[in-house]
Amino acid sequence: MTRIAVVTDSAACIPEDLRRQYNIHVVPFELVWNGQSYHDGVDITPTEVYRRLRELREGNSWPTTSQPALGTFANLYAELSTQADGIVSIHVPDELSGTLHTARLAAEQAATVPVRVIDARTAAIAEGFVVLAAARAAAAGKSLEEVAAAAEATIPRVGLYATLESLEYLRRGGRIGEAAAMLGARLRIHPILYLAEGRVKVAGVTRNRRQALERILNLMEERVGRRPMCAAVFHADAADDVVWIEARVRERFDCQHFYITEFTPVMGVHTGPGVIGLAFCARATSSRE
Repeated sequence: MTRIAVVTDSAACIPEDLRRQYNIHVVPFELVWNGQSYHDGVDITPTEVYRRLRELREGNSWPTTSQPALGTFANLYAELSTQADGIVSIHVPDELSGTLHTARLAAEQAATVPVRVIDARTAAIAEGFVVLAAARAAAAGKSLEEVAAAAEATIPRVGLYATLESLEYLRRGGRIGEAAAMLGARLRIHPILYLAEGRVKVAGVTRNRRQALERILNLMEERVGRRPMCAAVFHADAADDVVWIEARVRERFDCQHFYITEFTPVMGVHTGPGVIGLAFCARATSSRE
């Protein structure tokens, strides 16, 4: 039986019990706040990040994020090279981060076993679904190419949609103009965001949060239909909406597994607390997928 190690980054938001069950190795992003560096999910939690964001006032220091360091990847690959016959490393898209480039460079420098570095083309728990597909294949004793193929076959079947509580944090972080933020606040516009081709895009806007959540459910139904699927709700200090949206997913879809995760602070520091969304992974429609 081959031993293939599966690696990802902390943006994948994989629930801790699944990470342990499948022995998934997670390389953390870094957050820098008031001159202090934190490793995402290691010495600062998403809950703490969003609590501190809610307490920020104008003029306060704004947090920034940094991709995992080359040395962190190199050390992990070197260690795994003594334990495994190959490594599949799955990460956020190049359009969102330089993590893929760093992983490839570390693989060339430090790994003594074959490494397949894969662009998940998505993030958050949608990326996590791609990682879990690889991890399950690895746990079944599949070869390096089979584990990589399991991940790549999952990418077209995953997606995510999310809505924001406010445009204010995008404005504070310099992501949109002040006028746009004021307009959004005045009209109570709630944008619906998704990831496509590695980039964040807008699927539409609604006038209130409940309309946004209903629209997200409809968008997911357009993608998934009646196929069996796995789903996850992700949130940034928005637990009050989680029970409502979980109930709607279980009512409307053939949902075989449902997870609750916190939204990755890697993206959440730009969007602020209050983000809530759905990610899904639909079952393949044919044995070739």
